[in-house]
Amino acid sequence: MTWLLPRLLMALVAALLGFVIGAAVRSASGADGLGLAVGVVSGVLLMMLVDAVRGSRLLGWLRGNQFENAPRDTGLWGEVGYRIERAVRDRDRAVARSRLELEQFLSAIEASPNGVLMLDLQEQIVWCNRVAADHFALDPQRDLRQRITNLVRAPAFVAYLQAGRYAEPLVLGNSRGPGTLSIVVREYGEGMRLVLSLDITERLRAEGMRRDFVANVSHEIRTPLTVLSGFIETMHSLPLTSVERDRVLVLMNQQTQRMQTLVADLLTLAQLEGSPRPGPDRWVALDALLLRVAADAEALSAGRHPLHLKPVTGVELAGVESELLSAIANLVTNAVRYTPDGGEVGVVWRLLEDGSGELAVVDTGPGIAREHIPRLTERFYRVDGSRSRETGGTGLGLSIVKHVMQRHGGELMIQSEVGKGSRFRLLFPSARVRQVSDSALGDEAAFGAAAVPGH
Repeated sequence: MTWLLPRLLMALVAALLGFVIGAAVRSASGADGLGLAVGVVSGVLLMMLVDAVRGSRLLGWLRGNQFENAPRDTGLWGEVGYRIERAVRDRDRAVARSRLELEQFLSAIEASPNGVLMLDLQEQIVWCNRVAADHFALDPQRDLRQRITNLVRAPAFVAYLQAGRYAEPLVLGNSRGPGTLSIVVREYGEGMRLVLSLDITERLRAEGMRRDFVANVSHEIRTPLTVLSGFIETMHSLPLTSVERDRVLVLMNQQTQRMQTLVADLLTLAQLEGSPRPGPDRWVALDALLLRVAADAEALSAGRHPLHLKPVTGVELAGVESELLSAIANLVTNAVRYTPDGGEVGVVWRLLEDGSGELAVVDTGPGIAREHIPRLTERFYRVDGSRSRETGGTGLGLSIVKHVMQRHGGELMIQSEVGKGSRFRLLFPSARVRQVSDSALGDEAAFGAAAVPGH
């Protein structure tokens, strides 16, 4: 009520001025009524003039952008201007806060791995994030306010959107290329719809690999079990000579060993996938590993191949000894198994300029067709399934090698050509390679670039 006193004072001033004017008119005309009327009208007009001037200033401020302060008048108009200005400033702050919250919300949606598409009543695009734009081949700016069914014309999507039954997601091929999308529509507001899309290509691929893995494991185990079961039934139901019995027992032992090898490889894979990455502070002598691998390969070859498996490297590798041994042994035994009699198998070590190392297993076997090479490290993938089983392979060896190299920060590279043999290369990073002479300097020196002589 701070405006009331100035208002009363202004009214009193107007009344006094009106009284003065009325008295002057009465004395000049001698008419009391005329003087009273002129005095009242003069006071009212003065009040109206002052209010009109102040109200005009306030209306002018309201018609503008309100960036400046409202007119600072006293009395009622000053109070009205102050209240309106504060309401406007509160509104601006609320709008700015809402805009900031909306921008943060949209930024969060933009960072989502899911595609988000907002549609209005007419199925026009109100907003979409970059992921949705990529999923549906849209332009986030140019395609705003465009009808979605005019841009995404897949019949399954159009039918799903217009049917209004969104309990189950729609699985749709990605319009930008190979891939699969899972699309869910949710209704909100008054007829608005939210289209959520998720690229499930990798998930479907993983599920397919899991199904194939279970099927392959079941098949690989069922085959020797069937053989064992047949032999056991034969021994139980038929009288066998000692020679026949010995032969059956040898075959049963082979099938048992095959199952044991398969289970061991499966356990190895499970351990590789579930254990932490090995640290770079456990050093293993490569020459000692190669001697052990060479002994096993010579026993497997039984003199059928010229073997060159013992290069003198003078190198130590940082990692888990059992895993490194498994990776190298898998490559060498594979080379021996698949190389025909008389073919050569060798191991070559090479220190690269950047301090990294390469261990190559080379054979003069039949080679591998180019189309098979990208899939060789898949579990149970075989170029020739029947031949793999004849040689005693489980189909998991190269998968184990790949996992071992990934855990040690390295890489498995495969080069092969039909009729010209194969080369399997294990690439070790420089942080996991050192010369034996460097071990006396300590691990810290071995990690430096100067730790490798000749560079």
